[in-house]
Amino acid sequence: QVQLMEYGGGSVQAGGSLRLSCVASESAVNAHCLGWFRQTPEKPREWVARIHVLAQTTVTADSVRGRFFISQDRDRNTLYLQMGSLNPEDTAMYYCAASTSPQCVFDSAPGVYEYWGQGTQVTVSS
Repeated sequence: QVQLMEYGGGSVQAGGSLRLSCVASESAVNAHCLGWFRQTPEKPREWVARIHVLAQTTVTADSVRGRFFISQDRDRNTLYLQMGSLNPEDTAMYYCAASTSPQCVFDSAPGVYEYWGQGTQVTVSS
């Protein structure tokens, strides 16, 4: 069982930055991938970025590439999402997630991820 808890959400003006953190339980070492997703009431859950835990390789969605960066501090069991050049379209609930399936390397669908945090709200005002 992997437990995840996100921190760092808040309100920021357009153009600003935020860093989200996700503290994972020790069992997260068994995950193949850790990822960030976001969701608004109007849209389905959207994949944002993922990191392959063993290889430490990262992939980000086209919509945030060059603005958002995912990283992991394995000593602290913490996943990060550094977000920059934020705009109102980035407003959403952000979730971290863990997948124990090797499929996560080539499939970013939310269903590939078994474990989820409770989410942290990010609000960007214009």
